[in-house]
This record gives sequence, structure tokens and C-alpha cells, in this order.
Amino acid sequence: MTLSQPRIMFATDFSPWAAQAEAYALCLASTWRASLTVITVLEFQPGMNPEYEVNRLYLAELMKSAKNELADLTARAAARGLSVQTRIATGIPSEEILGAARAEDSDLIVVGTKGKTGLAHVLLGSTAERVIRSASCPVLAVRAELSDGILADPRPCAGVSVHRILVPVDFSDCSLEALEYAALLAQRSDAALSLLHVLEPVSYGLDFTLSLESKRDEIRARVTQRLAGFVEALAGAKIVADSHVRGGLPADSILDSARTLPADVIVMGTHGRRGLSHMLSGSVTEAVLRQSRCPVLTVRSPKYAAGHRRVIPVS
Repeated sequence: MTLSQPRIMFATDFSPWAAQAEAYALCLASTWRASLTVITVLEFQPGMNPEYEVNRLYLAELMKSAKNELADLTARAAARGLSVQTRIATGIPSEEILGAARAEDSDLIVVGTKGKTGLAHVLLGSTAERVIRSASCPVLAVRAELSDGILADPRPCAGVSVHRILVPVDFSDCSLEALEYAALLAQRSDAALSLLHVLEPVSYGLDFTLSLESKRDEIRARVTQRLAGFVEALAGAKIVADSHVRGGLPADSILDSARTLPADVIVMGTHGRRGLSHMLSGSVTEAVLRQSRCPVLTVRSPKYAAGHRRVIPVS
């Protein structure tokens, strides 16, 4: 793999649930030796007159607060040996974040999620969902579970662990692209990969025979062999990896695997047989985003450096 300096964009509203995402953004910028841009958006709906006195005062107060918060964040980054660029935009948050990521050709967007169950209560129609659905690069969604004092800790990766990455693989092109990006993430973060394939339950009719069970055993054997091929390819790129084949419902098996391995990050593709659907309704990725205890990195449009040599071929 050919590595160049990645570009990370961290979108924050400085709410409590953005704090843990900040810790990840700072950690990745440090370990990847990446440039980091921090953007905050003064939410202002189209059609509202910014010159109207009440609106003008409202925006002025938001701007003052944003500048103060960005100054504090810049100081926290400097304490960790990092230099950051900052942006303040006005408008609809998701549109401004997406536009800024395109303008800066960002390689990764980091966003925080709200609530005790991650995206469960805010995903549909939320800023995070719109960014995940339309971003021109992968998006790391981080839940709000920050330990007190972590941001004040000068260590670059205080409160952050990216040692094992779980990658669900159903052999669709989008899941293989997610695996390729996970390999890049593992290389940049010196992490190990765990590949997971979920064999879903089969509903047997009245003509159930032992041959159907035998067929399932054959499928498991083929899946195991193919995953072993990926593990071997990753080893050739000096990436430590293992593989797992489990039964059950995909989202449940992914979440359980993330807890029991345990995994520090889940990387998932957002298109394909079970990708992130247009409205996310009922998708496996949505269920994982809603319930995962660890960050979830969704890969819709991966970006690689010029000269990038693939580890995982797309079928």
C-alpha cells in the first residue's frame, strides 16, 4: 500500500456527545500523521433573513461561542502536539459538512452520535445520517461515552483504543471494499483485523432433508476457505488477521462478535446486498449503528492514495 498524508475532517457542535468523537479525531490525526480540519456549523435555516435584528444577534452569539470553543479545541490539540485548521460555516449542518469535506477532499469524516443507544433516537433524519448517506469518503460515527478528564490528558490517544477492527464480510463488492479500507486503517493504526461472515438461519419447508443440512455444511466450508484466503493476503501485507464464521441474524451476530472479541471499531460497507439503504430503514448497518458500543466506520466511497495496491481483490 502506498501511504500519503490523509485528510481528516472532524464535525462538532461541542455538545457532550461530540467529546468522544473529538478524542478519536485527535488520536487518528496523530497516529496517521494526518491533517485535521475541525468544522462547526451555525445552524441557520434557508429563508431566514440574517439581517433581521433577532437573527443577527442570534448568529453573533453563536459565532462568539463557536470561536471560543474552537480556540479551546485548538489548545487541546496543541497539547497533544497537533496543529488543526478550523472552519465555521452557517446553514444546514449536514450540507455544510458534506460541502466542506468535498472542498477539502477529505479522506475521513468523524462525527459524534447522541444518546445512550448511539444513533437509536436520532439517526433517521439526523445530521449524522445525512452525512453517512451522502459523504464522498468514509465516516466514523462515535458514541458519547467519554470518561471524565480524557480531553485534558495530553497523550495523543488518551481514552481511545484502535487495536482490533471487526469487518463483516458477505462477499459483496461493497463488503470487500470495506475490508480493503479496513486493511488501510489497520496499517495506519497498527491494528489487527477480525473478519466475520454470518450464515443466516434457513427456513426449511415440509420437504426438509438431511441433504439441505449437508449443503449448509458445504457452504460453511467454502466460506471458511475464502476467508482464509483473505487472511493470507492480509498477512502478505504484514497485517495480522483472523476469521470467524457464525450463524444467526446478521446484526445480532455482528454486535455480539464486537462485544466478545472484543473489537474497538467496526468497519462496514454501506451499499450492496445489505448495505445502508437510501432511508436506512431495516438495514443491517442501521441496526449496528444504533446498538454498537464501539465506533462504527461506514465505507461508501473509499479513497486511496495514488499508486495504492489492493490487498483484497473485488470480485
